Amino acid sequence: MASKTRYADRTIPQVSLHDFDARIDAITAELVAAAETFGFFAVVDHGIAQAEIAAQFAQAERFFRLPDDVKAAVAFTRQNVGWEKAAQVRPSTGQPDQKESYQMQYGAAMQAAWLPERALPGFRSASLAFMRRAQGVSEKLMVCLARGLELDDDYFVRAHDIAHPEIQTVLRLLHYFPLDPDAPVPETYCRAGAHADWGLLTLLFQRPGENGLEICPGRGAFTEFGLGDTWTKVEPVEGEIICNIGDLLMSWSDDRFKSTFHRVRTPRDPSVDYFGSRYSMAYFNQPIKSCQIQGPLKKYPVVSGSEFIQAAIQRNYAALEARKALDRKAEIQNTAQ
Repeated sequence: MASKTRYADRTIPQVSLHDFDARIDAITAELVAAAETFGFFAVVDHGIAQAEIAAQFAQAERFFRLPDDVKAAVAFTRQNVGWEKAAQVRPSTGQPDQKESYQMQYGAAMQAAWLPERALPGFRSASLAFMRRAQGVSEKLMVCLARGLELDDDYFVRAHDIAHPEIQTVLRLLHYFPLDPDAPVPETYCRAGAHADWGLLTLLFQRPGENGLEICPGRGAFTEFGLGDTWTKVEPVEGEIICNIGDLLMSWSDDRFKSTFHRVRTPRDPSVDYFGSRYSMAYFNQPIKSCQIQGPLKKYPVVSGSEFIQAAIQRNYAALEARKALDRKAEIQNTAQ
């Protein structure tokens, strides 16, 4: 039986980017305060119209409505692009997330990962245009976060140059499968198990009414897998982009900025939970492979962008194997009783 989740009411900081150039010092102070505490914040007045966001969600629905055998033509690869379905297993649960996703990048990794234009007319151009809009918002946030660390304004922007052939930034379209509110939900069912993001900064686009996101602050170092046990619900609000610090920025800030665990909870109560198809879009700012990463205080050794991501993958794999070993031990003990 799953343990009962403990909740705490926390106010997620909201940061307005209105009049950015004139207000950059105030915006920087607000972002730094949010990064040092929750690692999550909501950005408003960001310049991306609601109609643009809705249009890209419509593109996501077009993609996910395609038959699985068509989507399988662009199956997920080690280049971190393509489509997967119920394939991502989190160490926090040991179970596959009950969703499908499609990941897009800017560069050569996408050469074989786009569907033909005839299969989904206009999808590629629309998605790339939206990605550039998300990049524009990301770069404003990067300038502020660099200032907070007393780095050059363009420090993080240069490390995430989308024109560079080694850029790893991703837009991930997500579709969480619908559930029948009248049927019991298995204890092992997980929409998205608890995890932290690996990159610098994530911009999450949600649709109002499609709830489920929860956060759990409390990590002291980016290498920690463990997490606390008190969660806070983050309801989707029209006009907000939910942003969170990733492990890369936690390391790059010498653990000053916090990469917070988060999840998409399994709906169980029809009176408050959303059981329908849930869609979201996550823009993961991930660095150029060859860029050099080390914080101002040099708490961690210098690594390249590629080495950092690979180390994150290895930590995740090790945690998953440890979870599997614990589950096997528990199964043996239950069988013996």
